Amino acid sequence: MIGPATSGIWGCGVDLIEINRIADSMERWGNRFLDRLFSAAEQAYCRTRGRPAAHFAARFAAKEAVSKAFGTGIGQHLQWLDICVHRGAEDGPPRIQLSDQAAAWARTMGAGPILISLTHTREYALAQALILTGRHPADASSETSQ
Repeated sequence: MIGPATSGIWGCGVDLIEINRIADSMERWGNRFLDRLFSAAEQAYCRTRGRPAAHFAARFAAKEAVSKAFGTGIGQHLQWLDICVHRGAEDGPPRIQLSDQAAAWARTMGAGPILISLTHTREYALAQALILTGRHPADASSETSQ
């Protein structure tokens, strides 16, 4: 649980996308499109799902939401492949992993852990990102147990 004594909200971002936009781009551009936006691990995960386009769309929305939470969008400081959505454990919650360069930049900005929530319906995918300040309680507990 995140409490006010350990962290606050540094930034918040949300993105909603029509799944058909991603499906159309996948059909038109194929691997060229996917390789530009998604890591090999993200592609492998999405391809194993029943509706790959919905899972790609949710990850696209996550990348947009994270970039919005930073207040930059995709561009100078964050590129598509700098933001990776992965599962920490089988069927566990999605997690955001930044590239080394993006993580270093985020630390200089004072950003802490990133929380992400993904959902999709038949037509839309949505992601909300929260960037925290301070230390995440899990980080503090692991430091004291070492």
